[in-house]
Amino acid sequence: MQAITYHRYGAPDVLELEEVDAPALREDEVLVRVRAASVNPRDWHYLRGLPYIMRPIGLRIPKDGGLGSDVAGQVEAVGRAVTRFRPGDEVYAFVLAGGFAEYVRVPEDVLGPKPANLSFEQAATVPLAALTALQGLRDQGRVQPGDKVLIIGASGGVGTFAVQLAKLFGAEVTGVCSTRNLELVRSLGADHAIDYTREDFTRGGRRYDVIFQLAGTGSPSACRRALTPKGRLILSSGESDGRWVGPLDRILKAAVLSPFVGQRLAPFEAKQSSQDLKTLKELIEAGELSPVIDRTYPLRQTPEAIRYLEQGHARGKVVITV
Repeated sequence: MQAITYHRYGAPDVLELEEVDAPALREDEVLVRVRAASVNPRDWHYLRGLPYIMRPIGLRIPKDGGLGSDVAGQVEAVGRAVTRFRPGDEVYAFVLAGGFAEYVRVPEDVLGPKPANLSFEQAATVPLAALTALQGLRDQGRVQPGDKVLIIGASGGVGTFAVQLAKLFGAEVTGVCSTRNLELVRSLGADHAIDYTREDFTRGGRRYDVIFQLAGTGSPSACRRALTPKGRLILSSGESDGRWVGPLDRILKAAVLSPFVGQRLAPFEAKQSSQDLKTLKELIEAGELSPVIDRTYPLRQTPEAIRYLEQGHARGKVVITV
């Protein structure tokens, strides 16, 4: 099968389209014929090996030469212990690696049926990004009807889902984005949109019950100024030039500070969940949640897709067709 691989850390130019062996199935796994995948910031972090904390195994040379965490496709084969899927089923999943390939093996318990009203390209945008938005707002942010929610990075892959989900939870939603994305964020349901090139939300005097940080460089201390006394700051990502821990620096600072303040400052990383994929499927099929696709690339152009996402200007998701 064909797969995107890399054998050294570096820019997207180190990626290669190679012929590799199809993965061998364990008894509880499903072999998925990938029809589409999508790119996430974790892909270029793993590719570059930056920050260095992204190299827990393989400090100098990547141990696992595969990238790609979001996939949608059809079941090709199943392990002998698999009961929920059979060949031909249309599925989607958040996998840990290897999605930029013709085939990927997926544990049955993290795989979900694809939303029937989405194409494979649309479905491939959902798993990691929408799981991050759903779990971050519901489980960490504990968003309730009437809450004021601020989403930093509202026009990105996770942010476009987060705006929609926060509105479904009954919140008053404010999205932070660049000038050119203000209308997109409003079209997704945001009640307010802040242009970060013109306004600093931490100094605007407005207070929020939940701040979901998906982009930007604001420190936990700065974000706290915009929180209510019992507000929640959920840190999932953000930019940083630090080579050792990168954006994890502010996440670690928030974890240390949180026990000493009235607000909750919570680091967050999405977890694989077939149950949450089912929840997302139901919302999508009901017309309450929609993916946003910026650009689509064929598998051979995966380096260009990652390079584009790394520039930080993508509106919604960047998709790879296989």
